[in-house]
Amino acid sequence: MAVKKWNWQLKDWPNFSYDKDRLEALEAEYMKTSGVSLGVMKSLPEKERSKLSVELICDEALKTSEIEGEILNRDSVRSSIIHEFGLGNEYKQTGIKPEEQGIAMMMRVLYSEFKTPLTHEMLYNWHEKLMFGRYKVKAGGYRTHMDEMRVVSGRFDKPKIHFVAPPSKDVPKEMDTFIDWFNNTHPRGENALPPLTRAGITHLYFLSIHPFEDGNGRISRALVLKALSQDIQAPVLTAISSSINAARRKYYELLGIQSRGNEITDYLEAFGKTIFESQELTVKKLEFIIQKTRFFDAFRGKMNPRQEKVVLRIFKEGLKGFDGGFSVKNYIAVTKASRATATRDLKDLVDKGAFNKTGQLKSTRYELNLSPFQNFIE
Repeated sequence: MAVKKWNWQLKDWPNFSYDKDRLEALEAEYMKTSGVSLGVMKSLPEKERSKLSVELICDEALKTSEIEGEILNRDSVRSSIIHEFGLGNEYKQTGIKPEEQGIAMMMRVLYSEFKTPLTHEMLYNWHEKLMFGRYKVKAGGYRTHMDEMRVVSGRFDKPKIHFVAPPSKDVPKEMDTFIDWFNNTHPRGENALPPLTRAGITHLYFLSIHPFEDGNGRISRALVLKALSQDIQAPVLTAISSSINAARRKYYELLGIQSRGNEITDYLEAFGKTIFESQELTVKKLEFIIQKTRFFDAFRGKMNPRQEKVVLRIFKEGLKGFDGGFSVKNYIAVTKASRATATRDLKDLVDKGAFNKTGQLKSTRYELNLSPFQNFIE
């Protein structure tokens, strides 16, 4: 019985093949949606645009880390991003973990040099930033160890092997070829590719080489952002990692299947849909963040400190809203107010049009009234 080979061991590596016709409609839809989000960002005042950029970059930084099982503190990451991008003075000097600072540093260099051709040195720099403070990992260089580079899960003594990457001695040569391919498939390169196709191949190709000891997943997603940014000639602020994280099991299954062959139509179609969905999610996040800004503009000076604290707490839940709806009990928990004060504050918010009220008695719930601030993105 023949031993199954990994994709990089096959004769057609790395000449990936795929059906362009199956991807054509998806490419067109993506370009339309990405144009909407780019247009919205460009239409905003610089101060508001900066705030939105921070929130979207922070979301991507948090989710790309979460995919790898690393849960970071949002406030710390946000503070680090503001500091790295020079967008304000909201930088707390203490309590920020190295990994929170590191992901912010990597995001800054990623977005500041998206136009620049890819090089080994650029990837080393990203990796060094990402691995900031992680002294057990070789940072700023490709792996050199003699052991097999495996992607595994399960028990330590009985691991399930999902993939084995090329040996370390072959990594420099493989990365030479990868970098040449990436730069040649640039939108204005010798072998230009459509954005979703190029992004999908970038992701799969890089992960198949797995050049670093750690951080390959996060850097592969950063390369996807670089590829998409080069296409529109502007930093792509999109929720790619949020979409991947939402379907993490399917994502890993897809990569596992694709690791055995180089005909990649099914993979590109699935990954392209993930990117398209991430762009749609980004548009929704843009809507939500702008609604938040306009909500506070409308009710500035009309809420007491307790009410402002509650509104901020609800907005913190993001697009999904407050789990189970917001109740008087929740109001008391957030503000430490008495039941009478909580009931009076909530009625006042409803009367002012800031909240909507649903249900009765113990089933009464409150939600933000964002309808006056909708329908501004066409």
